[in-house]
Amino acid sequence: MPGDVTQLLCAIDAGDPKAADHLLPLVYEELRRLAAHKMAGEKPGHTLQATALVHEAYLRLVKESQQQWQNRSQFIAVAAETMRRILVDHARRRQSQKRGGDFQRTEVDFLELPVAGDDALVLKVHEALNELAAEDPIKAEVVKLKFFVGLTREEIAPVLGLNEKTVRRHWSFAKAWLFQNMSGGV
Repeated sequence: MPGDVTQLLCAIDAGDPKAADHLLPLVYEELRRLAAHKMAGEKPGHTLQATALVHEAYLRLVKESQQQWQNRSQFIAVAAETMRRILVDHARRRQSQKRGGDFQRTEVDFLELPVAGDDALVLKVHEALNELAAEDPIKAEVVKLKFFVGLTREEIAPVLGLNEKTVRRHWSFAKAWLFQNMSGGV
């Protein structure tokens, strides 16, 4: 089955219009699981549903992407990043609707927060994550896959081509870095 996904991704790159229709059934459940996990921590009454998140991410990946797909792992990693961007964009729109909102500093323990629960926190993590990515892109990717998508260390390792021990070290470092960055270096 993973080989089928890789072949379909190559067909999409080659411009086969029917390949995308065949790809969705093969990756839909995995994308749906990632989206559902992400949406589980959102506030009740969130206007974006897991199904809508999957569909929007899939459309962006297949229709708008100029990406040259290598394999299933790369596709899932890019899907995770796309979902993160969709959620950040959604949070920005909601915050702008509040005319600046009432931003308040919030202490965050990332071990207790597998998924961001409010728009201000999503934006705060996003900004800090951009800074981390400038310093260490691999550690930032670990955070994206863990925090925004909800993957486990075991799931992250093959996506990034790392072993689980390295993923655990990167996650520990990134949590501490983000906490210090987001709490003003206290």
